[in-house]
Amino acid sequence: MGFHEVSFPARLAFGSGAGIERKTQIVSLASGFEQRISPWALGRRRYLIGAGVRSLTDAAALLSFFEARQGPLYGFRFRDFADCRSGALKAAVTALDQVIGEGDGQKTEFQLVKQYGAVVRPVHKPVEATVVVAVGGVAVTGGFSVDHTTGLVTFDAAPEVGAQVTAGFEFDTPVRFDSDRLDMTLEGFEAGRVAAVPLIEVRV
Repeated sequence: MGFHEVSFPARLAFGSGAGIERKTQIVSLASGFEQRISPWALGRRRYLIGAGVRSLTDAAALLSFFEARQGPLYGFRFRDFADCRSGALKAAVTALDQVIGEGDGQKTEFQLVKQYGAVVRPVHKPVEATVVVAVGGVAVTGGFSVDHTTGLVTFDAAPEVGAQVTAGFEFDTPVRFDSDRLDMTLEGFEAGRVAAVPLIEVRV
């Protein structure tokens, strides 16, 4: 899958709409009861951008970004301002925010995740310089590296058996354009309007 490690310009995202899509299959039984199953372990984020674009300069920037991604062909990073931190939305990131694994004396790689109740969402696009890590409740400042394109935390030495590994971070959502078309209207001198443009989360 093609993916560009570039971020959608934040100023073009203001006024965007956001939602989560689930896929649920429901069968009504003769008894009146229902059977409900889902082939998806995780929800899929959807966004509608372009509502905040009013200047011709911003409209041109959106058009340029769309063309550089070749429409839906290449994915990119999108900052979902309603869900972009490992902890509470307005809380400072801490190394104890999310449990990402437990040491067994051998494992050195741990995937960043964010928990929503019983749902565990892998985080593949952490923001550089925001990831903080703790082992056994104690923050560590070295001895590990973070792959910001996959969300993998790799330790130089495996954490001890039973040591809980936790992490805090900011993150982007990997998305792509969900349309092959982008429409722009010239409304006046230096004023332009873009029709709503859908984005959809991609699995990476």
